[in-house]
Amino acid sequence: MTKKTERTQATEEVMPDKILVGVSSCLLGQEVRFDGGHKRDSYITGTLSDYFDFVPFCPEAGVGLGIPRQPIRLVRQGEQIRAVGTRTPELDPTDDLAAFARRTMHQLGDISGYILKNASPSCGMERVKVYNEKGMPERIGVGIYAGVLLESLPLLPVEEEGRLGDAVLRENFVERVFVYHRWQQLTRSGLTAHKLVQFHADHKYLIMAHSQEGYRQLGRMVAEAGKEELEHLADAYVAILMATLKRPVKPRQHVNVLQHLLGYLKQHIDKLDREEMVETIEQYRQGVVPLIVPITLIRHHFRRYPDPYVMRQYYLSPHPKELMLRNLI
Repeated sequence: MTKKTERTQATEEVMPDKILVGVSSCLLGQEVRFDGGHKRDSYITGTLSDYFDFVPFCPEAGVGLGIPRQPIRLVRQGEQIRAVGTRTPELDPTDDLAAFARRTMHQLGDISGYILKNASPSCGMERVKVYNEKGMPERIGVGIYAGVLLESLPLLPVEEEGRLGDAVLRENFVERVFVYHRWQQLTRSGLTAHKLVQFHADHKYLIMAHSQEGYRQLGRMVAEAGKEELEHLADAYVAILMATLKRPVKPRQHVNVLQHLLGYLKQHIDKLDREEMVETIEQYRQGVVPLIVPITLIRHHFRRYPDPYVMRQYYLSPHPKELMLRNLI
């Protein structure tokens, strides 16, 4: 079964396979939680499942804690944070959870993203409750499994299901998954200096939207392609790329990119069309219309007056339009 994803090129691209994404098992509806229940997320199992193939993991079940089981929580013990049983503190699967995570990391070579269960003492990505010596909770922790995941795979786009309810964070995460997947495909196909330069060129305005400094830094690195050892250069490039893309884009940054793209049309569209485009961009800046409105209008003009360079820009279509991720930002 194939999924079509719209780009600005005249011909349609086809995405033959779904993208592999890791996920906490309970979010798919698997009954693996401490109480034998689940936390099925309809956005993950519905909308995202049309584009992602999910690879489920439950570290607590994976280390043999059983279903149902005594719940665990994070507790500060001196300089350490341990995962212990809520009823019997002698139950301490911390080391087993970390070992399970390290084993699992070796199985994740093909995944392009990961969605974790928020607030979980094993899978929580941030602000997990840690109980201090007085038994009071502080939202300062990271789940034991999640901590190993984040440390072992720093390039991997990772998000919690709760944060996917935020339109900006949702769009940012999905965008990063698609970019990282394209990077993985590039490296598997055999990276060359020319391919690296082309990859950067195709993502130029997407990167610029996230960070002017990141854009300049990556541009300087790509300029060294062919002069520097390619594997080392590629490793440094993708590390900065993924860190740059992790920063959510603010409206003023989108406005800057849209104005740059409008410059390619100045010799083609008439005064009224240009004024309409400028007004639409301003309406987006003021929050009157969502980002999809100026994006749709500017793509309309580029269909009438194609520019080979702009037509390759992933900024104009970073993910399938059916996801409607730019309709709410």
